[in-house]
Amino acid sequence: MSLGLQKALESSYVMNTFARMPVEFVEGHGMTLVGDDGTEYQDFLAGIGVCSLGHCHPVLVEAIQRQAERLLHVSNYYYIERRGELAAILSKLASGDMDGALMIADAVRAGDEAAAVALGSPTESDQVWKTFFANSGAEANEGAMKLARLYAKRSGNGGNTIVALRGSFHGRTLETIAATMQDRLQDAFKPLPQDFLACTPNDVDELTALFEEHGSEICAVMVEPIQGESGVHPLTPEFFKAAHDLAHAHGALLIADEVQTGVFRSGKPFAFQTYGIEPDIMSLAKGIAGGVPMGAVMAKASVADAFNPGDHGTTFGGSALAVAASCAVLCELVRGEYDKHAREVGDYMAARLAGLPHVIDVRGCGLMLGCDLDDAAGDAHDVVSAALASGFVINATGAHTLRFLPPLICERQDVDALIDALSAILA
Repeated sequence: MSLGLQKALESSYVMNTFARMPVEFVEGHGMTLVGDDGTEYQDFLAGIGVCSLGHCHPVLVEAIQRQAERLLHVSNYYYIERRGELAAILSKLASGDMDGALMIADAVRAGDEAAAVALGSPTESDQVWKTFFANSGAEANEGAMKLARLYAKRSGNGGNTIVALRGSFHGRTLETIAATMQDRLQDAFKPLPQDFLACTPNDVDELTALFEEHGSEICAVMVEPIQGESGVHPLTPEFFKAAHDLAHAHGALLIADEVQTGVFRSGKPFAFQTYGIEPDIMSLAKGIAGGVPMGAVMAKASVADAFNPGDHGTTFGGSALAVAASCAVLCELVRGEYDKHAREVGDYMAARLAGLPHVIDVRGCGLMLGCDLDDAAGDAHDVVSAALASGFVINATGAHTLRFLPPLICERQDVDALIDALSAILA
């Protein structure tokens, strides 16, 4: 169906919750999207950081096709094929054991189930992370907050309050909006769930004061290592460490929202690893299954074991289809050294962005980058529209900020093409 006909139907029957761009994508391959009229676009947004292997990667397509012919869904009352292997790979990655993750991925790819089980079985010295599979980032963050509060009641300090950062974004449910400290997202839905405290990102003194005042009332500090929706703002190492140390000193936990930053986008399996400090709980989504809806809550085993049967659940989370897709994506990312690739191409892209006219600041890590424009550049949303007309999909998070979340297959020549287009637009 053409763009015009689609717009006509959607205007009548689809809720008006997005200000959509005037394009209908009907096909994709690699870095390329194809509109309904056959126009090709280079994608530097990747479905908001979702399509980690680009569009229609053969490994993912084959996994989805194969699984769709066998089994889509049975519910979490039953065991799901490959879910254990997937959780084991995630645990190895979270612990920084890339070699262990690679060996399991190789065994999964080879179909050697015995080897996958043997390699995935933890030793006494392993830091084990346990995973709950959900459907989205909001669900993952809901699960992370539930687990933190339950752990505090059963094993921790008994607190119920969660410290969250101004400018954060954790989802669109009422609970995750309450944790998203942005008035523009909260005001229309008040009263919101309670027991949240706001802190300014990178303000160690303010965070310290919150703990001095509220102490054991606080069960967790929830942070994005790099705030994405506010314009790609990384936390400082000092603040990340303070959040970890203050939480633990008061019997609380550190939650890392890695929905946008995780799954190799930062140049590490997870962005917290760029700080050298481990959280207690982590939320994932977006790139974890390459475009198939999936989320995950990961926690160190000592924390995860606060959950008992009946404490949490989902109908669709961790389905046979989602697990097959995620397993294919993670095995490909682990085996393809995408951590190194994201770092190298991301550094190159950051340097090229910094050389553009009207760019006054470039921030981020790996292939999660943002840049601020000066007033003379005009509104960043107009730059996004001009880029689309030139065949490039990018994003603006505000009037002066562009955000880039390209697929992790992005190459330097793709960056060069984008920079040429932006140079002409910003000149």
